[in-house]
Amino acid sequence: MVREPTSPVKDKNYDLIHAVQMSLQHVWQMETYIADAEDRGDTELATWFRKIQENNRKAGDQGKKMLADRLQKENG
Repeated sequence: MVREPTSPVKDKNYDLIHAVQMSLQHVWQMETYIADAEDRGDTELATWFRKIQENNRKAGDQGKKMLADRLQKENG
């Protein structure tokens, strides 16, 4: 089993924030992959990239809601 390095930040929300950031970054990155696939006429691949993009969009939205709820609880 590979052990991940310890988080550089000891904030309890760091991993959640990082995961949200990565999900949203992948939404943006998929635009490039979709365009590349479409330029090559590969609709199958473009469709698959769109599915990945939508999954990442959903994960980003869920993570943002989770973070907002946690921050509200901390400050409420």
